[in-house]
Amino acid sequence: MSIICDNCGYPVTVANDNFGVSTPLYEQDEHTGGSWLCFWGSCSKKSDERKRAKNGDVIGEAREARYQRRTIQFETDPSSSVSSRRLQSSVSSSILKAAKRGPNEAKYGLISPTPKHHLKLLLVFAHPDPVCDTISKAADKLGFEITSSNNDIGALDEYQAKSHDLVLVDARVKCFDNDLLCRSIRNTKGSQHTVIIAIVKRSSFEKDEVTIASLLESGFNRCLIETTNVLACVNELILIKNCEIRTMAQHAACQALYTALDKCRDLVIVTDDTYKFQYMNAACERQLGLRQEDTLGKTLQEQLVYDTVQINTMGSSLLRAREWSGPMTLKRKSTQETIVSACRAVPFCCAGRMPTHFILVFDTNSIDPNNLSQSRGSIHSIRRGSTDVRSIGSDYLRRTSLAKLNALPLEAPITKVVGLIDQIRENVGSNPQLVQLVDKVEDILKGSELYVSQVKEDYKFKVDEPVVSDLITALLSKVPQPTITASSRRSSNDSSVFRPSRAGLIKAPVAIRDLLETSLTWDFDIFKLEDLTRKRPLQHLGMNLFHHFDVCSALNCDEKTLSNWLTVIEANYHPENWYHNSTHAADVLQATAGFLEKERMKSIMEPLDEATSLIAAAAHDLDHPGKSSAFLSNSNNPLAILYNDVTVLESHHAAMTFKLTLGDERVNIFKNLDRDTYKLARHNVIDMILATEMTKHFEHLAKFVNVFCTRSSVSSECGELTDDYAPILNPENTTLVKRMMIKCADVSNPTRPLRLCVEWARRIAEEYFQQTDDEKTRGLPVVMPMFDRQSCSIPKSQIGFVDYIINDMFEAWNAFIDMPELLTYMRQNYIRWKEFDDQGYTTLNDIQKLQATVLSPSIPTSIKSD
Repeated sequence: MSIICDNCGYPVTVANDNFGVSTPLYEQDEHTGGSWLCFWGSCSKKSDERKRAKNGDVIGEAREARYQRRTIQFETDPSSSVSSRRLQSSVSSSILKAAKRGPNEAKYGLISPTPKHHLKLLLVFAHPDPVCDTISKAADKLGFEITSSNNDIGALDEYQAKSHDLVLVDARVKCFDNDLLCRSIRNTKGSQHTVIIAIVKRSSFEKDEVTIASLLESGFNRCLIETTNVLACVNELILIKNCEIRTMAQHAACQALYTALDKCRDLVIVTDDTYKFQYMNAACERQLGLRQEDTLGKTLQEQLVYDTVQINTMGSSLLRAREWSGPMTLKRKSTQETIVSACRAVPFCCAGRMPTHFILVFDTNSIDPNNLSQSRGSIHSIRRGSTDVRSIGSDYLRRTSLAKLNALPLEAPITKVVGLIDQIRENVGSNPQLVQLVDKVEDILKGSELYVSQVKEDYKFKVDEPVVSDLITALLSKVPQPTITASSRRSSNDSSVFRPSRAGLIKAPVAIRDLLETSLTWDFDIFKLEDLTRKRPLQHLGMNLFHHFDVCSALNCDEKTLSNWLTVIEANYHPENWYHNSTHAADVLQATAGFLEKERMKSIMEPLDEATSLIAAAAHDLDHPGKSSAFLSNSNNPLAILYNDVTVLESHHAAMTFKLTLGDERVNIFKNLDRDTYKLARHNVIDMILATEMTKHFEHLAKFVNVFCTRSSVSSECGELTDDYAPILNPENTTLVKRMMIKCADVSNPTRPLRLCVEWARRIAEEYFQQTDDEKTRGLPVVMPMFDRQSCSIPKSQIGFVDYIINDMFEAWNAFIDMPELLTYMRQNYIRWKEFDDQGYTTLNDIQKLQATVLSPSIPTSIKSD
């Protein structure tokens, strides 16, 4: 029976006799198919050895049989299933999941090195001794082609003539300069793929660390302890052959890729995950005037890319291990001329889960040699011509982060209009009056209430027809909301911003108090608080955060009323809901508080704004039935009938909040406010709760992006609330910020630490599964048919949610609030969800197994009410 040896290419003859139960010379296993590798001369050309094996001459052969090795090789072609079918019968499914290759490993194969019949070995020993003889015997047994030399000059000549695969240098005695020999070999062309090993005394390993470090610094790959045991030496050479030598041969074969890249006409650049140059091909040097040695270690922003915003846009996808393609503006080093080229960027993971390198390919056929026109200084927006990345804050990081707002793939009609206006502005740049008028038009269009009727100023104050004026004003005008004057607005440096927490009315156990000390951190464990409070987290967390933000002073109410209000609100959440319960409300409240702690929010939010934001967060899903608005409409639920199938749940949450609050003086937290302040507080709470309706998600996001990608004051570079802050201090725009804040808090689960993120995903999936089950049972239209507990992939649902909803919104929010941990967790979780899906963890049972093994087991597996 003959098998082809993968190592040397010769047929291997399998012996029919077994020399031991555990160590047969060769045996074909019917269960574990794989590739035979011959390591020590058992190929067909060794006919005399095969004859001895067939004749039963087992002297030495049984010992040699221990060195036979078989390895399982996964096929590069996924369609080849011969090996995989054999593996599946003997390896458990859990191991197969762990061994499953990633998408890049399956997609990009390796270039195989040319097989060598005999590896070349150079022995450099000043004097023959038992150690040298032992190595020679072992190398001969393994089929090495051996060359010997007794001095450094002769060894260098031998190496330059034959280019050995392995060089063993005796470093035990100082008969010649070992360091100089190694460095000389390394200076020879092609020597980077040669394995050079120093033979050292045992004492060098046991007592001396300086000698080993010195040899490695000289260029030796590693050191080998002297031995006179032939078997031990054979084993060492087998390890060297299949570790160092095979790896070096693979690297040498991959040099063909560098040659191919250098001959490629397209521009190819490889960077690390911080966009520092690692490699660029010859086309980059020719077309961009760059030199390899000048760019290594420097960033794309410094050397190549004209607009840093484009890098931020690209990084949004690459850091989530997704490919990106789009136009990129480059600059030539010599002339600083700008060119636009189509770019495709691919992330690559050398180790771990996160991308370690980015590969950028620029299509030379798409290069536009026309220079970009210089535009006015403004924040980079959806308007392509703007290149000055100046934003609301004063520091560089703030400017570059805000510039990312317009990198989102959103384009509402108003965005197109603003883009056209920008083009008009550039064409009339020489006429300051026209520029001023165009700027005024753009400011009006960027308002959030374009179609709200307002009575003209000249008509409003006519005294000759007061009845008509009052009537028209009352019917058509929007009732102005009370606002707080700008003079009372505090600075971010105001000492009143810091409000330490103090003990509340609720006497909590020590464990709860200790946990609440971390209530403002983004990795706060809401599920631990749920367990400690017996599913009453909202009351304890609410009092803690209300004290921190001094809500009692803002609302002019006592702590007892505030505590009563939290008790009533939490009591009207449904504990039987898997997701929409008081734990979710507490989680949104905690996220809102975390956002309010940021300096940007402190600088624009008044105490009443903070108080109403926290109240809206705590009550935003009050009395949620655990079903969607569409389900309520399809089932003719009384709430859907009451609210005419329009914003059903959110309208009910807001109405229920004020019904409970105003229905009892003991819980009425607004009872001491004057009329105008109460109207403002009520408006803020209702507006924020209604903003959580997902059907208007893209509308809210587009408004936020459009308004805060506005022109900034060119002359303002200070950190004070100057003209740059005018867009935010506008009451309408502050409302946009608060809407965005509660929207992000409401769906912040994918941006939490993985353990919390997975538990939230499990809970929302269970709630959606129950709705689908109920719809099928009652014969109603299935609102979310993909959320079928028998077929739904939970990881895919999370991946899609991040792709279409979360990523763009949190990119914009982070650019505004400067909270990078949001994106860090989101990207890490996104990659883990992809891994879970690749490994087959898709169902609720799979997710629970992950929580019990890979993830922390402290998360509860059930939240059913006591």
